[in-house]
Amino acid sequence: MPTALITGATAGIGAAFAHRLAADGFSLVLVARDGERLTDVAERLRLRHGVSSEVLVADLVSEEGLRAVERRLGEGVDLLVNNAGFGHPGHFLDVPAEQEVRMLRLHCEAVLRLTLAALPGMRDRDRGAVINVASVAAFFARGSYSASKAWVVNFSESVALEMSGGRVRVMALCPGFVRTEFHERASMDVSSIPGFLWLSADDVVREAMRDLARGVRVSIPDLRYKALVRVGRLIPLGLTGRLTRRFGRR
Repeated sequence: MPTALITGATAGIGAAFAHRLAADGFSLVLVARDGERLTDVAERLRLRHGVSSEVLVADLVSEEGLRAVERRLGEGVDLLVNNAGFGHPGHFLDVPAEQEVRMLRLHCEAVLRLTLAALPGMRDRDRGAVINVASVAAFFARGSYSASKAWVVNFSESVALEMSGGRVRVMALCPGFVRTEFHERASMDVSSIPGFLWLSADDVVREAMRDLARGVRVSIPDLRYKALVRVGRLIPLGLTGRLTRRFGRR
């Protein structure tokens, strides 16, 4: 039975990955900070899909948490989903520096270190995959969050190229607005986001797994967001910045 390790597994895209992979016959290693919620998710997965789920409580912003997950990855997994992340409700100059550093450590350092911990074993077995959850924001100028997600995309593509030639795959997943706890937990006002731009976490995961099987290196779920990214690349940076400020979250 293959094994998948998922960070940020208690809700949203992480929980959707857990349910999809459990249904596909994976045994799971669920990682998050909240042990009670992790245990609840693991029990629900057992009852619904009959799979065992290992619970690993870890704060990936801390050195102790990162090392714990690195050790577990060193024991071998078949799929790593780097999903844990958060955003800030304020503008760059309004956010304390220590909070920006926490975000960069989670979005960049944790993704780098956990990917590096998982890939040697996958390379030796010549099978396995890493999905790094980024965002459509990576393709637009929208503060330090989009900058960190742009790093995730570039990093994932770079590693995917290094791993080409074998059966190990690395993919950046770039969803748009997804109905999860993400915005509420960050106290973001998303009332200006049109309803047609919202995606479900299950749909995002379904398209992600399809793209992974096809060998796609950057997955952008939904045709609407694929079109937005293509158009965004043709529009001057200053204009895209004004548009995202007008129609994005406040």
